[in-house]
Amino acid sequence: MAHYIVRARLKQDLARELREKLDAGEFRSIRPFGMGLSDALEKARKDPQTGEAVWEEQCFCNPPLAQERKAVLDRYFDDITTREVSAGEGWREIEGFPPLWD
Repeated sequence: MAHYIVRARLKQDLARELREKLDAGEFRSIRPFGMGLSDALEKARKDPQTGEAVWEEQCFCNPPLAQERKAVLDRYFDDITTREVSAGEGWREIEGFPPLWD
């Protein structure tokens, strides 16, 4: 298992839909990653310099986020990149960023 800091461009025309699905808990039942993905996206931040959505996520697959991308992320985000970090390091790195969700 590894932790990653994820950076991606939220598709603005689908932002409301994603927020509504997160609020409704629609991704939480996706096994094995739904709970972690939902929690991470709910806590996601916005990089004020690049405008990217940024969050930390735990992932068990190779390449990173392969299952999450196929099921959820590729619909709502473009330009997804990952960088491996120690658990909690990503959140500490972005704690000063504003929340992604107003």
